[in-house]
Amino acid sequence: MTKLITIAALFITSLFFGQGKYEEGMGKAFQLWKEGSNTEASAMFERIASAEKDNWLPNYYVALVNVTTAFTTQDKDKLSALLNKAQDAVDVELAKAPENPELLVVQAMIYTAWIVYDPMANGRKYGSKASEVYEKAIKIAPENPRVVFCKAEFEIGGAKFWGTDIKPMCAEVDRAIGLFATYKNDTKFAPSWGLDRALETQAACKK
Repeated sequence: MTKLITIAALFITSLFFGQGKYEEGMGKAFQLWKEGSNTEASAMFERIASAEKDNWLPNYYVALVNVTTAFTTQDKDKLSALLNKAQDAVDVELAKAPENPELLVVQAMIYTAWIVYDPMANGRKYGSKASEVYEKAIKIAPENPRVVFCKAEFEIGGAKFWGTDIKPMCAEVDRAIGLFATYKNDTKFAPSWGLDRALETQAACKK
């Protein structure tokens, strides 16, 4: 009995130790990202993902860091490297959880980044793919503020390109802002971004 208790105690201690290392690593990765060290942040999230194979969040942030960085470059080689890394990370997690709405949002963002880089070459190829992903995400999580906002933002871009009315999408941006105020996620390090961009888009809608 004593031996069993000792083994149990060691197991529990190892769980807490492991959790502590995970939280420490995630915190460091977020700090690097906040400081603008995107490459280093991505590498840190990748190391955590390799150790936390049952946790989708590290790979989610590998993808998010790289896709958001991709929106800031017009260098084709750099953009391709960033988006390929983001895609690889998303593929790993979507294979395990194909209906995770947060992962679907990032997948749609990857398609959007390709479109933004070269609308004429990539618009037709990736536009329908992004729309399909957003439609899937909104059916799964109609009250998720990132799903609602990012879908609306993507559709606003398309409407402006084609010269159509953006009012319905702006109404969805308003709805997303309300959802940001009430949406709860109890998982530590779960996605919480998007409100600032939604407010900026709301202000642009009113001009």
